[in-house]
Formats: sequence, structure tokens, C-alpha cells
Amino acid sequence: MADVLSQFAEELENSTDFRGDLARLIKRTIKEHKRIIFNGNGYDASWVEEAERRGLSNLKTTPEALPAFIHPRNVDMFVRHGVFTEHEIHSRCEIMLENYSKTIRIEALTMADMVNKYVIPAVISYQNELAELVLNKKAVSSDIGTSLEESLLGRISGLSAELGKRLDHLTDQTQAVREITDTLAGAQAYREKVFAAMNDLRMIVDELELITGSRHWTLPTYTDILYSVI
Repeated sequence: MADVLSQFAEELENSTDFRGDLARLIKRTIKEHKRIIFNGNGYDASWVEEAERRGLSNLKTTPEALPAFIHPRNVDMFVRHGVFTEHEIHSRCEIMLENYSKTIRIEALTMADMVNKYVIPAVISYQNELAELVLNKKAVSSDIGTSLEESLLGRISGLSAELGKRLDHLTDQTQAVREITDTLAGAQAYREKVFAAMNDLRMIVDELELITGSRHWTLPTYTDILYSVI
């Protein structure tokens, strides 16, 4: 953008017919770069497909995007315009990659801590309540139905087992990625491994939130967050 604006400025500063030259510049620029103009819904998946068809890059994550910051062409542009020195550009890239990795790590550790301190006790407590209810009803009479409680208990028990596996996986991935010393490789690993493990764990937590009794679930639910008045 800086290079383009510089070119525009050089062309128009020496113009003897500013309005006419400006109009011609705008028309020429639109014609030359029409391939990047999109008048549809930029948030729709169709634009991703259209951008790919046009040969436009689609950098979806921070670890994918930041290397473009230190691409030789971009480094040359920043240096030429006196924005940064080459050393400053590479330093900033390193800092941004480190901050990304640290942020994901903090979020992963926080998530694991919340699951251990709030989610697991909640589902264990609710399972205990359901199991006691089933036993109490059967103790009164074998004719009293317990299918609802047993079905719910079985579902929560299965999800709880999967919760434990995914929590262990997140913990293992978080620890393993920490050993990576290269900043870019580390950021990529946090995105591909730790962030993915967090999403997998969240899916189970979301399911458990929907079926665990509110008296046991002490964390704010989505409904609480959306409609509570502070």
C-alpha cells in the first residue's frame, strides 16, 4: 500500500491536469486490479472459493500470516520508506509469534484448570446424585422405573470418560509444544496441536453443560452470559 500510494503521489504531483489525470489514474487502477474487487458477501464461504479462483492468498491463522511480514519484498518496502529497519522487522515478527504462543498457552492452561476445578467436580456430583436416585428408587420397589435416570447417567458417564481423555491430551500437547525452541515452529504447533486439542475438549464440555443439573454446574452458562444484568 505504501509503495502504491508513493507511485500515485509521484504521478499526480507533476500533473498539469490534476482532475483529468486523477480520473484516468482511478480508471487504470481499477482495470488493472479488478480481480481483487468483490461486491458479494465477504463473510460467506463463497468468497473464499472466489478468492482462491482469483489466485488471492488466504492466510487463515496468525502463524500463517506473520511470515509474510518478513517476506523480502515487504522488508524492502518497509526499509525503503523508513518505516522499520530490517532488524526491527524481524524483531517484531519474533515478538508477535512469541506473544501468540504465550496467549494460546495461557488459555490452554486456564482451560485445563477450569475443567479440573469446576467441570469435573460438577459432573461427578451430578452422576453421584443420579446413581443414588436409581438405587433409592429400586430399594423402594423394583416396579419403579429408572430408565430416564439410568440413560442420563450412562450418557454423562460416557462423556465424562471422554472428557478425561481429551483433558489429558490437551495437557500432553501443551507440555510437548513448550519444548520447541524455534518461534515460528512453536507458534505453528500451538495452533495445530494445542488449539485443536482445546477445541476438542470444549466440544465435550459444551455437551456436558447442556445435560448437567444447574445446581451442580457452577460456571456461568451461555444463557447466563447473554442475559445476565451486571
